[in-house]
Amino acid sequence: MMQHRPHTTVVMAMSADGKIADVRRSPARFGSLADKAHLEKQVAASDAILFGAGTLRAYGTTLTVSHPQLLQQRTHLGKSAQPVHIVVTHSGKLNPEIHFFKQPVQRWLLTTTAGALFWQGRTEFEQILILETPTEEIDISTALQHLTNLGITRIAVLGGGSLTASMLELNLIDELWLTVCPLILGGASAPTPVDGIGFLPQLAPKLQLLEVQTFEQEVFLHYRLQPLVD
Repeated sequence: MMQHRPHTTVVMAMSADGKIADVRRSPARFGSLADKAHLEKQVAASDAILFGAGTLRAYGTTLTVSHPQLLQQRTHLGKSAQPVHIVVTHSGKLNPEIHFFKQPVQRWLLTTTAGALFWQGRTEFEQILILETPTEEIDISTALQHLTNLGITRIAVLGGGSLTASMLELNLIDELWLTVCPLILGGASAPTPVDGIGFLPQLAPKLQLLEVQTFEQEVFLHYRLQPLVD
């Protein structure tokens, strides 16, 4: 049965061997300008952007909508210039001096009771959402349902691999946009679009290929998650 939650789309660029960063987990800036424009388009179409603390630590910033046509489209739809940017972190350990906290976006924090302690009473986050499971982990499923109640209908998930894995395990992903970039990163410990403990073949999420686009040396793959069959 379909859950009462926002529509979720994972958007990531990866190397030809399926890595989203190198073994040092450096910021992945190997995508072309076309890939960045594609990412901005997905961001502009969303009500909220969801990403893990590891992704934020790597980049120190988030991608904002800057293209005039995309800004105009959001205005015509009665939306704010920028979607809400939601950081997911169990520990809450983020550097308040990074550039992200100076960018002109609404910032929300999805965390645990312990992770929220440092940020209580501060102004960096407009909202702090504390939704925990009995084991004191972030209850991402309940969090998404709560976001629907706050008017969030479309979410772009920008990584990292651990967050995407946890959402896939709970059947909380609807679509994926994967950009395949022309380089090989290698490395057994380099992160992939989906990390976590992995899936056995018979339990692996199944995809339906919706479209394939190519631009110069990059390939843009658009998938839809197939419904789970009991």
